[in-house]
Amino acid sequence: MTRKRVLSGMRPTGRLHMGHLFGALDNWRKLQETYDCFFFIADWHALTTDYADPSKVKEFTTEVVLDWLAAGLDPKKATFFVQSRVAEHAELHLLFSMFTPLAWLERVPTYKEQREQITDKDLSTYGFLGYPLLQAADILIYKAHYVPVGVDQVPHVELTREVARRFNFLYANVLLEPEALLTEFPKIPGTDGRKMSKSYDNAIFLSDPPETVTAKIKPMITDPARQRRKDPGNPELCPVFDLHKVFTPEAERKGVIVPGCTSADIGCLDCKAILLKHALPVLTPVSERRTELAKDPDAVRAILDEGATRARAAAGQTLQDVKAAMRI
Repeated sequence: MTRKRVLSGMRPTGRLHMGHLFGALDNWRKLQETYDCFFFIADWHALTTDYADPSKVKEFTTEVVLDWLAAGLDPKKATFFVQSRVAEHAELHLLFSMFTPLAWLERVPTYKEQREQITDKDLSTYGFLGYPLLQAADILIYKAHYVPVGVDQVPHVELTREVARRFNFLYANVLLEPEALLTEFPKIPGTDGRKMSKSYDNAIFLSDPPETVTAKIKPMITDPARQRRKDPGNPELCPVFDLHKVFTPEAERKGVIVPGCTSADIGCLDCKAILLKHALPVLTPVSERRTELAKDPDAVRAILDEGATRARAAAGQTLQDVKAAMRI
């Protein structure tokens, strides 16, 4: 490799929204210019929570790739592939499971949190407990140097490093210890003020045309203290202002939005109109590109076919090295 390698993936749970765009895809688009990037659809990971009904996984895989392409990811600059089409991930995961202490998996913070928070599904399964180890296999099989993550995902990268160190100690120095490439995610609230999420029905999707984006933003929750037009507000308590931080230039935020809100010189509808003035020129081209791309599903399949071939070549070499080190 002449460039250092980056590995990241997304579970296919449906269409992507603004949170994905500014939380991950914008960063991936920049990384593909500098690094050898492998971006994958983590369809096996989707089964860790949705194993009872996997019927939508295939459809959602196409949706996610369309959103990637519309957001500016380029299959000529990065490798796109579907996890389940590279069986080496599963084989490496199996080998890792033979020497990874159970306690390492039980202490992963997100494992504990999701067991507590997701109460409508039975997550007392081996697959759910072991998904961080499958993530480790996803990363290590490509000998990735970096994994772009938020702070909450750093323990997953650290587990991956521990697995690599244990393998290298037991057998031979074959696996590369990756580093977390910390990414600051802007706060992207949903239309009801909570974190933007498809499951909350508060998302603005990348596929939404401008009229839909407008219809979703106009009734958005604002500072709860502003009950009437003449009431002054606090922008830092307003979800709409969080979106202004993403779309509206700083000079206009400080010179118009903040003084206008705190003095009640501008109302919430005026504030949202300013937001739309800046947001639509960014979001509309994405939705338009996606509409055009969706007309040619064969092109998406071809991209994933080519990506699977590239991924299998890289993963196969690592698996050969692993087996040689283990003498199996």
